[in-house]
Parts: sequence; structure tokens; C-alpha cells
Amino acid sequence: MERKKPLVVIVGPTAAGKTDAAIQTAISMDGEIISADSMQIYRHMDIGTAKPSIEERRGIPHHLMDCIDPAEEFSVARYQVLAKSAIADISERGKLPILVGGTGLYVNSIVYPMDFTEAQEDHEYRRQLMQMAEEKGKDAVYSILKESDPATAAKLHPNDIRRVIRALEVKHLTGREMSHYRQDFASLEVPYELIMIGITMDRQRLYQRINHRVDIMMQKGLPDEVKKLLDMGYSKDLTSMQGLGYKELIRYLEGEFSLEEAVEILKRDTRRFAKRQLTWFRRDTRIQWLNLDEIAPGTEFGCIISQIKKKLSSSMETNSI
Repeated sequence: MERKKPLVVIVGPTAAGKTDAAIQTAISMDGEIISADSMQIYRHMDIGTAKPSIEERRGIPHHLMDCIDPAEEFSVARYQVLAKSAIADISERGKLPILVGGTGLYVNSIVYPMDFTEAQEDHEYRRQLMQMAEEKGKDAVYSILKESDPATAAKLHPNDIRRVIRALEVKHLTGREMSHYRQDFASLEVPYELIMIGITMDRQRLYQRINHRVDIMMQKGLPDEVKKLLDMGYSKDLTSMQGLGYKELIRYLEGEFSLEEAVEILKRDTRRFAKRQLTWFRRDTRIQWLNLDEIAPGTEFGCIISQIKKKLSSSMETNSI
């Protein structure tokens, strides 16, 4: 049997330090990074997505970052194709692929054998459904989903029109309900030798880091970045512009909030997002969690890299038996 190629996966909530950990790991272990962040894929969106600068990347190649326009449609199916291609390319060149990010569905599309090949996209069908939502209301579209895929409808709110339409699109294209693509993947074969590390810390410390990160974003000019995107013609209704940091600042620019109110709402919503990320990733029992509060300050990266090397060594010994 051919030995599986190793894939390091570093996950955790926003502001926990995943990016720095991945860069240090890549430097130490001759690796390259594949982003699993649903916002860092967009060009022109740097500050609000906490995208590492060229200097911060320290010469380490970063894949799936700055690869599409903010107005471009993007799906987890497309992400999966691009990420798998990047992983294969990195491995073939003898480098270590390191998947890092906090978008759970993107991570799952790689670490579970999820098959999206049948469910691509039908832009015209999607446009028709969106027009129906505008003319007859979101409930009209939701009622179609309740009839065609009641199990998925039960998990979605009628106002979550983007996911409602996607579920209908999948059924339209494949004849199968969305639940078909959400089976028990844990029992299926994974194509990689996974080394999964989760970074966490005391919740109050994490929230302080989140608040500080938002303050840094404001100092770097997040309001100007958002205004520039609007001036470039990007609609506030785009999926990209609904990301954390962008939708709050748009409401400030439109006069709905003061700047101080927008910042506080952004901090609050980011804290809530971090909580949801932790809930998502804790479902995966393959992840080894490292609590940075239990590691001596200044030795965090060394500890993370040590754990990865230990797991790599162990998996190689197992495969050689």
C-alpha cells in the first residue's frame, strides 16, 4: 500500500495565533501554507481579514490567498478543488503542506472525503431564485426547499437566503438532497496522513486578543479599506462585503452607527464568531488541542512544532510496520 502524504492542519478560533504558528512551522519544517479562510481568498481585502503582510509571511509561499475578486462567486466545492491541487503540488515538490484557517467547512472539505463533484453551480437557476426572493419574499423560496428537501430546510432560517438557494441549487443539479453531502464522513477513508493541531486559550484572554486585533485593524485604516472597496464599485450586498469588519464599517459609513458603536459591534460579533469556531472544531476528535495558557510564554511555537514532529514521526513508524 502506498504511504499517504502528510498534511499538517492548524485550526482554532480567530486571533488565537494560527497564522504565526503556521509560518513558524513552515520555516522549521520546510513547508508551504494553504489558507482555509473564507475571507482571505479575496483581493483588496487585507486589513479586515487579518491577512499576513508579505513581510510577515517571511518568504513562505501562501496558497489560496488573494486569488479571486470580491465580486466573484466562490463555493466550498471550488475551494476543495484548488486546495487539493495545491496540497498535491507542495507534496510532489518534497515540501510539507500546512493547512491553516478557521473556516470549518473549508477545513472539512479537505480532512473528510466530501464529494462536491456533482454539485457545481447553475448561475441562471440561482438568479431566478434570487429574483423570486426579491419579488415574492424569502419565504416563497424557503417554501420550495421545505417541499423538496425538508431535512435541510429544518436546519436553515428562511432569512438565510444564500444557503437556502444553495440547497435548492444542489437538488436541482444532482437530484439529491443536501443531506447526501453531509453523511458520516468520519467512517470513510481520508487521502492524507493527518496531523491536526488546535490552538486554544482561556476565553477571556482570547477575547482580549480579539479586541486588541480590532483596535489594530482600525489603526491600520480599516474604514478607509472599506470605503475604497465601495468606491471601486463593490456592492455592500456581496458575500465578500458581508464578512466581519466590512458589514459593520459599511453601516458606519452609511451613518447608521457612530465609529465607536461600529467598533464595539465588530468586537462583539467577532467574539461570538470565535465561540462558534470552537464549537465546530471540538467536534473533530482527531484534533490535538494545545492550550497556550498551559505553555511557558515564549515557547509556544516550539511546543507546537515539537508536537507536529512527534506525530509525523509516529505516523511514519506506524506506516512502516
